[in-house]
This record gives sequence, C-alpha cells and structure tokens, in this order.
Amino acid sequence: MSNNGIDTNAVIEILNKIMETELAGVVRYTHYSLMVFGFNRIPIVSWMRDQATESLNHATEAGELITHLNGHPSLGIGALLETHRHNIGDILNESLAHEMLALSAYNKLLELVNTQHVMLEEYARRMIALEEMHLGEVQKMLRKPAD
Repeated sequence: MSNNGIDTNAVIEILNKIMETELAGVVRYTHYSLMVFGFNRIPIVSWMRDQATESLNHATEAGELITHLNGHPSLGIGALLETHRHNIGDILNESLAHEMLALSAYNKLLELVNTQHVMLEEYARRMIALEEMHLGEVQKMLRKPAD
C-alpha cells in the first residue's frame, strides 16, 4: 500500500515497533522506579515515573498514527530484560540502551518518510529530538560531578 509516495506497510511496521518499544519503556521505568533505594530515591523515582508516563504518551501517539494510516496497532511489547542489577548506575545504563533502541526506530521511520510525507516526517524529527535530549539527560546523570 502506498500513501504520498511512502510504503505504508513499512511505515506501519516501524510505527508498531516504536509502539512496542515505548510500551516496554513504560514497564521498564515503572520497574526501575520501584527498585531505587537510598538518599536520592525521591527525585530519581519521580524522574523515572515521569519517563514511564512519557513512554505511554509516545506509544499512544504511535498507535494513533498507525490507525491514521488504516493499520492495526500491535498488542506486543518490546523486549524486557531483567538484569537484577539495581544500583542507579546500572539502571541508567540499561535506560541508555533502551533509549538508543527507540532512537534507532525513530531514525528508521524518518528514512522511510523523509521528503515524502510531511506529517510523518515532522513526527519523526520531533521524536528524534526528544529522544536525543533524553539520552543527553541520562548521560549527564551518569557523569561524576568532577567530570
């Protein structure tokens, strides 16, 4: 199926991957928020729960685009790996890896729609910017104050 010169089936497939990845983020960040202990618990838990909410919003937005293209949103969820390492550094490194997966999917979407479909191109660019900002936040949290 083609729409504005794009391969709609391929776009729906990548949007479903985005949706599944973002839903995995909801579960991942909720789990992480439950596993934080120590003096800095409250702000870190709050940040992680905000990330879970943001992931749900991103999943919903991807699902809306899927139905906009007459597709069927997936009931799947992305990979959830439990490492059983729950110190903040490990959690943030796992978060970084998860966010890289999401960024990769948004970049793939941009490749599929670039200069072909303005709405999807703008969506992909906006999400890439958000993911890159989020990656930067996590990278800053991983840095030591003297770095």
